[in-house]
Amino acid sequence: MLKIYIAHSREIDFINELYNPLKNCNELSKYELILPHERKQENNNNRIFYKNLDMIIADVSKPSTGLGIELGWANDDNVKIYCIYKKGFKYSSSLKTVSNNFYEYSNELELIDIIKKIISEHK
Repeated sequence: MLKIYIAHSREIDFINELYNPLKNCNELSKYELILPHERKQENNNNRIFYKNLDMIIADVSKPSTGLGIELGWANDDNVKIYCIYKKGFKYSSSLKTVSNNFYEYSNELELIDIIKKIISEHK
């Protein structure tokens, strides 16, 4: 089973814009989607956590120091990183040092289609 970490800034409405659409998509239920802030507790993933991932799908619509650290660790461990961003937002050009895979989405339907495409191409 693919282990997919969904990374993002806390500055977006991740519950409604990411987590709920992902959890409501039956096709994605066959993968282990790790939603880091699903529980109210802090995300305390240690350095070794990232070594065990198959891929990271990162919403990079809003910049975040924590997200940057996570992506740096994953990149250092050769974990494939895919960046998604909401139309109208501009991602940091420094992200191109960790990924060449950028996908723009406008709505929930496009988000799900892109994530399914990313997973399909990754396999």
